[in-house]
Amino acid sequence: MKLGFIGTGALSSAIVTGLKTLPGEITTVVLSPRNEEIAAGPAARFPDVTVAADNQAVLDASDTVMLGVRPQIARDVLPTLRFRPDHHVVSLIATFSCAEIAAMVGQVKRVTKALPMPMIAIRQGPTIIFPPDPDMAAFFGRLGTAIEVTSESEFDALSVATATYASYFKYLETIHSWLKDNGVDEAKGRAYIASLFGALGQAPETTPDASFAHLAQDYATRGGINEQVLRELTEHGTFEKFRESLGGIHRRITAAS
Repeated sequence: MKLGFIGTGALSSAIVTGLKTLPGEITTVVLSPRNEEIAAGPAARFPDVTVAADNQAVLDASDTVMLGVRPQIARDVLPTLRFRPDHHVVSLIATFSCAEIAAMVGQVKRVTKALPMPMIAIRQGPTIIFPPDPDMAAFFGRLGTAIEVTSESEFDALSVATATYASYFKYLETIHSWLKDNGVDEAKGRAYIASLFGALGQAPETTPDASFAHLAQDYATRGGINEQVLRELTEHGTFEKFRESLGGIHRRITAAS
């Protein structure tokens, strides 16, 4: 594979880092110069990663091309490039459908959507792929968990989950701030929270037959402190509001695509 990236943002950089830190990995990678500061990092770190003179040079040197441009400029950038029919175009732009991407890249016969998460840099986390594609499943399977989906509507629904990262860390920050206000050393509190929620994150894998609702019930011991917080958040409508936010993100994604 000769791999190129049009648009070199944080996600493209994370994919390259995850890939090139695999033992014995020799895939050549060509980056667009769009974000010179981000592109320069992987190019300086890995000998077979280079920064092209422009986006067309990326295409000319690649057979698989990942699109990481911002949605706001994709319609201006992509139609100006000369894609080959044999290019495999992999769109990392969640808000564009395969049909919309295909219309922007001209005569390309193979278009795939993929949505990894930033932790792909350390080869963790899922990447959803549509339509099912054995090459991309193998590629992203080496960098975490590859999940192939059979419909674009399923892809869009799963994409909504990626809108929750910041809220998750705000949740942890709220706990951390409360601990500091109550006399806990900042570094100690952070280490405790990171370890605690890292361990909690393993629960779904260690109990694969348990639903998330069942896990919530298991941890909410009757009359206990977990039950109290869960009850109070529920009574305040926290989870219902959260669900409404997810619906809003879904409407935004599907309207854009």
